[in-house]
Amino acid sequence: MHRLHHRKVFGNAIRGYRKKAGLTQETLAERANLHHNFIGEVERGNMECSLTSMVKIARALGVRVRDLVAGI
Repeated sequence: MHRLHHRKVFGNAIRGYRKKAGLTQETLAERANLHHNFIGEVERGNMECSLTSMVKIARALGVRVRDLVAGI
């Protein structure tokens, strides 16, 4: 249960930064070299995210990994 909460918080942070940047999930996925379905699952808190994927997402959003995990 606790891990699910962390995933939700992390996913919400990604969604917030993505929307602030005016990006779709597809565009973010392209920039991060990840699949758009993966981005959607991570944003909803349904999927674990490796450190490598976190770095790719953060770079694609122009933020630091710590910005994405600050609320955890």
